[in-house]
Amino acid sequence: MGAPGLPIETERLVLRFFEPTDLDAVMAYHALPEVQRYLEWKARDRVECKAALAGMCAQRRLNRPGDTLTLAVERKSDRLLVGQVSLRWTDATAGQAEVRFVFNPTYRRQGYATEAVSCAFDIGFDHFSFHRIFARCGARNVPSARLMKKLGMRLEAHYREHALFQGEWDEELHFAILDREWRRSSKVKEISSHLVA
Repeated sequence: MGAPGLPIETERLVLRFFEPTDLDAVMAYHALPEVQRYLEWKARDRVECKAALAGMCAQRRLNRPGDTLTLAVERKSDRLLVGQVSLRWTDATAGQAEVRFVFNPTYRRQGYATEAVSCAFDIGFDHFSFHRIFARCGARNVPSARLMKKLGMRLEAHYREHALFQGEWDEELHFAILDREWRRSSKVKEISSHLVA
């Protein structure tokens, strides 16, 4: 299925492929202890961040289940890299994918994650024709859970004490949204914006 035409611009952001030159910007948030527990790769120092970045640079297509498309999220105004969003194709028969996102805590509460994940939904549902997109987050990760609810995802499961993480029981929330639900909510937002204008 390949990748959509990139870069993609939203109102305030540019979503593009990662490049090796993004190392310092990626390190700025990957190396933070509060971010590390949610990362796919270890990224405690420059060597590990470089390896993580190499992995993300290679995630450019969704050809088969298991593949991941990872995009850097830049702020349009100054081309500053503020985070990342990815889609992982999980099931061909059921048309399912997982959305993942990580943002530099410095740029939280500015709506960038909402804007970028919304764009990822558009890519997933419109370009790749997925039927269902789901997301997971730790039960203590209140900002991520709030974001998923804001985007219209429904809480489908709360796994209590399902795994040990650094000596503590971890709890995980699972959210999901269907293609028709996303399209319906997008139409409502579009109609509302026209009414306000």
